[in-house]
Amino acid sequence: MDTNYSHTQRAPLCLLLYANALLLFVISLSLQNQWLGQWFLPMIGGIVLLLAASFHYLKVEDEGEALSVRFGPLPLFRRTVPYRDIQSVEVVRSSLMDGWGIHWSSKGGWIWNLWGRDCVLLQLDRGVFIVGTDRPQELHAFLEQQVSSRVTDLQ
Repeated sequence: MDTNYSHTQRAPLCLLLYANALLLFVISLSLQNQWLGQWFLPMIGGIVLLLAASFHYLKVEDEGEALSVRFGPLPLFRRTVPYRDIQSVEVVRSSLMDGWGIHWSSKGGWIWNLWGRDCVLLQLDRGVFIVGTDRPQELHAFLEQQVSSRVTDLQ
């Protein structure tokens, strides 16, 4: 098995966010004579636009001693998990409540998910980290190899 891993998942989540930002800007134009239309809605629309530019894809990549998980192309959200901190991994499906984005999961840890319900749960020394992916078996196999080689190195 290849010791390097890199996968980029693309999804239309950013399009949903762009549509919401556009809607906020259109509504603000109709409310120009009120503070809501002059300041608040354009500001919220700008924040949503910034988020949309951050959620075009989710890249999961081997960085030698750690797994890098980041949304892009605007690099606002990134997390690196050292392989030494991973106790176990398993393929799971997120609930409908878990949804997409970055948030606390009903499974008891942070979930980073761009689209779909397939995920890999990483049981860490301190908590849980769930990574959404459209190729859960490949990510699971790679992480299992990293965890088992770490255990072998310790013995």
